[in-house]
Amino acid sequence: MNHFSSMLNKQIKLKITGHSFKGILTDFGNDILVLFDGQKFFYIPLLHVQKAVLIEEDNEDTKQPAILPFSPEDDSPISYRSTLINAKGLNTQIHVIGKKTLHGTIIHVLSDYLVLYSPVYKLIYIPLAHLKWLTLYEQNTSPYSVQFELPDTSSLSRSFEEQLKKFEGKIAVFDMGEDPDKIGLLKNGKGNLIELINANGEAVYFKLNHVKSVYLP
Repeated sequence: MNHFSSMLNKQIKLKITGHSFKGILTDFGNDILVLFDGQKFFYIPLLHVQKAVLIEEDNEDTKQPAILPFSPEDDSPISYRSTLINAKGLNTQIHVIGKKTLHGTIIHVLSDYLVLYSPVYKLIYIPLAHLKWLTLYEQNTSPYSVQFELPDTSSLSRSFEEQLKKFEGKIAVFDMGEDPDKIGLLKNGKGNLIELINANGEAVYFKLNHVKSVYLP
């Protein structure tokens, strides 16, 4: 934490899994960094930070932001979970896997996963450990410039594993379908091993803790 204190309000370069950032470090907590790139605030879980480097030059090319979108009222430190809770109901852009960025609204934050409503994919279930970064849309703007109603999701389970059990017997798309073998009929969502029947009728197995997202088409 002391290392980030010395970088606060200064320009840094940040490398995370599959992405790089450059901007002003505006806030940090035990498990999250907040970076301002001159246009947007990026909320980045420390879990995915591979390297942070202070830029030894002036900051004229990136103006200091006036105020953080999620400024705590009681001076409590920012955290990953508090950021997600504050982002509930707001239009967001998040990165989870590969080069695909997801656009939508966080509607629930559970014990170890969140639920994002996307106008394209509908309900996407994302384990908290795999969210790489989050940023907000500007006020009065929305993904794809469409207005949408949020669905009723009152029957959600507390844990991601328990939620997967409810999807057994249904067609599911894991990890946004980047691997064709992760699209198919979910046979078993219990325990640490997922069993899926792919389009060719073959049984495919993969570990639960490697699952980055799932949605039902």
